[in-house]
Amino acid sequence: MIAGLALALLAPHAQAGDRRIHIAHLQPPRSGLNPLSDDAFKLSRWSTAETLVRLDAEGTPQPLLATGWTRLDARTWRFAIRQGVTFHDGTALTPERVAAALQAATAAVPRPRILDGVDLGVRAEGGGVIVTTAKDDPLLPNRLSSPQLAILAARAYHADGTVVPTRAGTGPFVLTEINGVSSAHLDRFDGYWGTPARLAGIDADYVGDGTARGAALRTGAADVVEAVPVSQAALVDPALIHEVPMPRTNTLYVNTARGPLADPALRAALRTALDPAALVRTVYEGRADVAKGLLGPALPWAEGLRQPVAYPAARAPAGETIVLGTFTDRAELPEVAVLVAQSLTRAGFVVKQDVREYAHIEADMLAGRFDLFILSRATVLDSGDPVSYMVSDFSCAGSFNIAQLCDAGVDAALERAAATDPGPARQAAIIAAERAILATGAAVPLLHERVIQGEAATVSGAIRDPRERQLITEQTTLLE
Repeated sequence: MIAGLALALLAPHAQAGDRRIHIAHLQPPRSGLNPLSDDAFKLSRWSTAETLVRLDAEGTPQPLLATGWTRLDARTWRFAIRQGVTFHDGTALTPERVAAALQAATAAVPRPRILDGVDLGVRAEGGGVIVTTAKDDPLLPNRLSSPQLAILAARAYHADGTVVPTRAGTGPFVLTEINGVSSAHLDRFDGYWGTPARLAGIDADYVGDGTARGAALRTGAADVVEAVPVSQAALVDPALIHEVPMPRTNTLYVNTARGPLADPALRAALRTALDPAALVRTVYEGRADVAKGLLGPALPWAEGLRQPVAYPAARAPAGETIVLGTFTDRAELPEVAVLVAQSLTRAGFVVKQDVREYAHIEADMLAGRFDLFILSRATVLDSGDPVSYMVSDFSCAGSFNIAQLCDAGVDAALERAAATDPGPARQAAIIAAERAILATGAAVPLLHERVIQGEAATVSGAIRDPRERQLITEQTTLLE
């Protein structure tokens, strides 16, 4: 009888273990799932590629492929590497392979943005990995948690600089198939060093159309749906909708280097012409928070540290023509662009809009070919700390500097924040850097999003991650 009861209890798990989960993603890969690009976050959300370090819910570094670390001096760290880990191609994780993977990231063109302003040296030594930095970097373990610094097997790295992650990770799911910008498929990896996955695999589709994602959730065509648009949320069973307050800010980036808005007085006029509360009320139907700075409610310490920003005096527009860009992949952004354009037209600007898919507009955006650009931007995406985002977006050397900003005062504030140890002093330095950025008028924070994740009633254990690093893990399953 006891044996029969045990079999009965195990039966549902065995059935669940034969099932595959279907995900409808917001955006397709931008770089063929190259892990040194933003595509790394898909690999992380699928639990196929792993890093040395992971962050807990508070943003504190925890062991993953590294079992621990020691700071030998201000610029030198030693990481102990987990033993008994096998890559998906059957090769072993070693300190030498870890060092080679990190060296490939430091040599990549472009470099992963988590390494903006960071000069790393990496070598295997004595069964571990030694990482050195050119400057004091108290945030190094956080940096090594970035999905863009995942450790892959040697087979992933090609002589021409491309990195192909199929059958090259260490996670509970092995990436078996990449179908361009349409889909990807993963299977359970039975040789995983941790707890085996409960699901047989993952089938991921890229569904850029928000209405189609909403329909996939309503009809059961997808088990998990990323970023259900606000307009679709009202059409779905509320039990399937989960709002996740995100460290993500809908920001209006302002070109400070060329065009009419190179004039700080016009940038000041632009800022006062906008009504973010109206955007929250209308476009987001109240499912967002009006921005008071670059950092939102997902970082609750920020609000209590803020002080007034010293903005320059405004000059009334006199019919200057400005080009406003955004992309269609996030359904709300084109609507935001329409309302922003209306407000600026009433203020005296002539506004032209350019709205395309992200893949077709990114190059022009980064080249500074817009006067204004509306972007939904994650503010702690890489390290769990906002400094890397601020450096990437607003420093002279930033790789994602849409505003084309180069301001000595901003760079100095960012350097102070980057050099400060984690804790209250670092938080104060971060808010001082935020204040310096806002004073330039290079960015106008509009609102902080609450991303809506859709899950079928049968889904158990999908992660609702504010940092967008995790989604399906070894614990995720489908109930009967």
